[in-house]
Amino acid sequence: MEEIKIIKTGSPKAKPDEGALGFGAYYTDHMFIMDYTEGRGWHSPRIEPYRALTLDPAALVFHYAQECFEGMKAYRTADGRVLLFRPEKNAERMQRTHRRLCIPEIPAEDFVAAVKALVSVDKDWVPHEPDTSLYLRPFTIATEAVLGVKPSATYQFIIIASPSGAYYAEGMNPVKIYVENEYVRATPGGTGYIKCGGNYAASLIGQMKAHELGYSQVLWLDGVERRYVEEVGSMNCFFKIGGVVRTAPCTGTVLPGITRMSCIELLQKWGYTVDCENRLPLADVLAAGRDGTLEEVFGTGTAAVISPVGELRYENEVLTVNGFQTGPLTQRLYDTITGIQWGRLPDELGWTVEVK
Repeated sequence: MEEIKIIKTGSPKAKPDEGALGFGAYYTDHMFIMDYTEGRGWHSPRIEPYRALTLDPAALVFHYAQECFEGMKAYRTADGRVLLFRPEKNAERMQRTHRRLCIPEIPAEDFVAAVKALVSVDKDWVPHEPDTSLYLRPFTIATEAVLGVKPSATYQFIIIASPSGAYYAEGMNPVKIYVENEYVRATPGGTGYIKCGGNYAASLIGQMKAHELGYSQVLWLDGVERRYVEEVGSMNCFFKIGGVVRTAPCTGTVLPGITRMSCIELLQKWGYTVDCENRLPLADVLAAGRDGTLEEVFGTGTAAVISPVGELRYENEVLTVNGFQTGPLTQRLYDTITGIQWGRLPDELGWTVEVK
């Protein structure tokens, strides 16, 4: 990658109250932008003041949804250092997404360098309050102005950053999950394994349905037989049944989450049996819930890290998980991963990258 040009703002924003950040409500002073032009490749990497984008109304991103994104965070440790968590894994996942959407790939080292450069420039925006973080949103959009259906000849890769509050400001409480069997999130051969906006737009109807029924998240079933569990909303999902931890395999319809990967590696390190290669029938989950062998259920993702599940509803059957309490393994995973992210625990696995 060419040297990143840095143009700093002449009008820095006032920092928001770190006790009331919420999520995605505030944005830092700067943004990273890099252009792609067919025949030239990725070029002109720069950091400039945060601003609105100017795009032609015919830009392909608006009409044929050639776009994608990533989600990651920067964390401030008690001694003032700023850490990223496994950023190379986000880079590799974005490369897979680009390949699927016919977008030219960005070298992983360039992706990580861009993230580190923006966080370094806006380092003062990484909040100090416990369990707060700087959320990072890298994304790519097709910018060529043409209405023919084809891969764009031009793109922009952009990174914006938003200081975010503690996800569990009132404590880590279990959530209620509705099992969706009318709509589907992904089908084999589709885009379920990548982070493109179309996946999320298509899932909104299931999310709204769940909310109307009093549930906070949707557990999606496979799109062919509607028999196997896949993802929960914007998270991967784990089930501890009879001592074995199971999660849906990443075989084309499930997003390979970075937190999911980290949980699997920790569980295996701790000696647990983890089945992440075989599909898990919903019928097995329901049977385990009835006979008492469904010990814990939790979701994993960048925002919440670990989200305990206390209730599952399928059609008219409602199952309570672990007495609607956070399970010990769920809590241990949360404490370990967040401990590494915020520097409270030693990073024995080399998962963090310091931003200078």
